[in-house]
Amino acid sequence: MHIRQRHLKPIAKFSIPYLFFSIGIAAVSTIWSVYMNSFLNNSSLVGFLTSIFIVLEVLAYIFLIPMIEKRNKVKLLIICLLFFAVSYLLFSVYSNIFLVIILGALIAVATSLRTTANGLIVRDSSESYNVSKNEGIIYALLNIAWFVGPLIAGYIASTYGINNVFFFASAIILLSVIIMNFLKVKDDRKTKDIDKHIFRMIANFFRDKNRVLIYIISLSVPFWWAFIYVYMPIYIIDSGLSSFTLGLFISGVTIPLIFGDYIFARIAGKKGFRKLFFTGFLSLGILAASLFFISNIYLILALLVLASISVSMIEPTIEAYFLDITEEEERDKYYGIYTTSSQLGTLIGAGAAAAFLAFLPFNYLFLLFGIPMVFFAFLSLKIKESYESEKK
Repeated sequence: MHIRQRHLKPIAKFSIPYLFFSIGIAAVSTIWSVYMNSFLNNSSLVGFLTSIFIVLEVLAYIFLIPMIEKRNKVKLLIICLLFFAVSYLLFSVYSNIFLVIILGALIAVATSLRTTANGLIVRDSSESYNVSKNEGIIYALLNIAWFVGPLIAGYIASTYGINNVFFFASAIILLSVIIMNFLKVKDDRKTKDIDKHIFRMIANFFRDKNRVLIYIISLSVPFWWAFIYVYMPIYIIDSGLSSFTLGLFISGVTIPLIFGDYIFARIAGKKGFRKLFFTGFLSLGILAASLFFISNIYLILALLVLASISVSMIEPTIEAYFLDITEEEERDKYYGIYTTSSQLGTLIGAGAAAAFLAFLPFNYLFLLFGIPMVFFAFLSLKIKESYESEKK
């Protein structure tokens, strides 16, 4: 076993525990908005509370950059995962809104550290010519997790209750930590020149036109996922469908991503990024906006699953593009700033939808989330093209 371990590539070693803890996080994410709604009984309030958590996450991304730079990324990730496991265990035993608010805020901070550590471990396990390929592998595994996790969550929630979903997630995340230690996952790269001037780093980040463009474009996918993972679960349950149906839908959304993320990431590495961005955004925008005119919930769910083909052209390639245009010595300081785009996109999506729902029916959300994708399509044509295949 030890001989086989030594022959595993770094990205392969990390991929195995990554799959397990992603299943746990996906399971909780499937029922999280429904769980909060059981206390708040208002989808708009769920959106606003989610927005508050995201603000905390964004602030953590920015102000914890020095910690990311000087800490071992694998050890930091393990600490975050242990905190997730303990928090989910508490949710499985205790159910009250105060615990949701307190632990939800702390989980938001831990999420920022976990996401940054994940991204840097993947990049440090890659060569300059295969970042897109490895990003495609990671996103494919992430989407396998988002296929398996929601199915398990839907079954557990409908059969044994939502609280037991948290217990399952806690157990599988602990298992991922054990696997990570067994496989001796490492990230020994250290930042030699730690920059503690946060606001100067932010200013320098946004001085580069191409970084600004990809940052804005990076708002798009989390903006879309805010709709799918925050509001669609509440819509499905309020429409009289079961928790198991919710799990089937969330799993179904990931099926095109499992295959598409890896395929399109490889294409981007060889053929460039711009055409994929444009095609993905434009098709997603047109499909989403068309749902405004449809009333059959089953047809809506089926078309949202189909929309994931468009998302798979965008999701893994955006981060790969950013990492591709960023020099190694700038990676630690700028990656944390870049990843705030994910939380900012989710914040805008959750907050805007909450405001819409305070005054308008749910079907207007299809226009809210569809029309901006057309804007992103034309904005993506302005980025500087990059070809990883030329860097071998």
